[in-house]
Amino acid sequence: MILLAIVLIPLVAGLAAWIAAAFSTRAARWIASLALLVDLGMVLGLWGRKAPASGHWLAELDRPWLPSFGIHLHLAVDGLGLVMLLLTFVLGLVAVVGSWSEITERVGLFHANLLWVIAGVCGVFLAVDLIVFYVAWEAMLIPMVLLIAIWGAERRTAAAVKFLIFTQAGSLAMLLAILGLAFQHRAVSGQLSFALDDLLHTPMSPVMAGWLLAGFVVGFGVKLPVLGLHSWLPDAHTQAPTAGSVLLAGLLLKTGAYGLLRFALPLFPEAARRAAPWLMALGAAGILYGALLAFAQTDIKRLVAYTSVSHMGFVLLGVFALDPIALQGVVVQMVAHGFATGALFLLAGTLAHRLHSREMGAMGGLWTRVPRMGAAAMFFAMASLGLPGMASFVAELLVLLGAWQAWPPAAAVAALGLVAATVYSLWLIQKVFHGEPQGDEPIADLDTREVALVAVMGAVLVWLGLYPIPLLAGVAPVLHQVLSVVGG
Repeated sequence: MILLAIVLIPLVAGLAAWIAAAFSTRAARWIASLALLVDLGMVLGLWGRKAPASGHWLAELDRPWLPSFGIHLHLAVDGLGLVMLLLTFVLGLVAVVGSWSEITERVGLFHANLLWVIAGVCGVFLAVDLIVFYVAWEAMLIPMVLLIAIWGAERRTAAAVKFLIFTQAGSLAMLLAILGLAFQHRAVSGQLSFALDDLLHTPMSPVMAGWLLAGFVVGFGVKLPVLGLHSWLPDAHTQAPTAGSVLLAGLLLKTGAYGLLRFALPLFPEAARRAAPWLMALGAAGILYGALLAFAQTDIKRLVAYTSVSHMGFVLLGVFALDPIALQGVVVQMVAHGFATGALFLLAGTLAHRLHSREMGAMGGLWTRVPRMGAAAMFFAMASLGLPGMASFVAELLVLLGAWQAWPPAAAVAALGLVAATVYSLWLIQKVFHGEPQGDEPIADLDTREVALVAVMGAVLVWLGLYPIPLLAGVAPVLHQVLSVVGG
């Protein structure tokens, strides 16, 4: 029941925070923080647990939900799921604490929606019944749309609608693929089931497998985002409140990458091998495209948003390299991007909130006025560009090594993205914190609470950059199982 509790705690706490805010906004913030701390403690308690001899899950819950339709409330967690849950609750705490003073209106409803997004993300990382997975996938969408539409910037409504349209279109493609797979399984086995273990190795024609894989790739690719399905992301990030940007970059993008590893590759191994060169090429193109577009931006949040397109291109490249080294790099990249880009959005949002502008042209020379913020931004910019000793360096090196084994041209093109990342990261720091000052009005530097947040996020990046073995060891059995199915 611990897995069900992990999902229910933020759901209930969200309602409690909403109610409590009528009496005290401070109480709403503390309820949200404590709920996430409790969930974080529960997940840490699962770390190091060994899978029973009867299966590969560290913990599992399987109860009939709609048995006549073959649907079970089937939740399970392994090493990969644990890593994603830890990322979820740490960044969830960052989002809550980081918005402590930024959000002053409808505080209870804000924290309710934030916690409900996290509950949906937890369901995505735990569900191994495809209908339950789809319900969780949809459940995290509505509160995220509300976070953007209610607490976002000047064009928040348009950004929220665009985000909704893109994600709903991708979700529809994935739902059709889920139903097609389940009906094909019933046609060959006589049993209707949406359980992942039942649907593995379902016989089907290459054409059907290709179409079903395409449905999953489109659904997950919108969230990743894949080049061509990405245009919602810059607008959503730019208009979202700081906490929303942290959740989008740190968590929602990772649900797409997780879905490729957990579902797309194991369910359609032959189709994945056939599509791999095309998707690797798309990933490499996304790396360069995102980097070049980032350099062209004048809005600081929009610049950071395009870096996500570039960094998540490494994820797509690594997933479809179908190589054990590359898949290890993918998992490290998911965590590294969550912390590095999440921190950059936290700093960008904090700066925009204090200056009442996101335009880098209105900044400049800020290092002498906010030295702690400048030092933090320099650190996370270096982490984002893949400085040795940081987690992103480990991630991108592993992805490139694995991709080189699979298809050297794609790896070579992707390597150019590292050069571009260096350019736009240093340009960001130069434009915002150096050069000619654009004003002399006093600006508050990072306070103790904000320094603690960036210190924790920076410590994780350094730890994974210097000693990623615990993370890699935790996910190794899962990645080995995926590759054994795919035949990589």
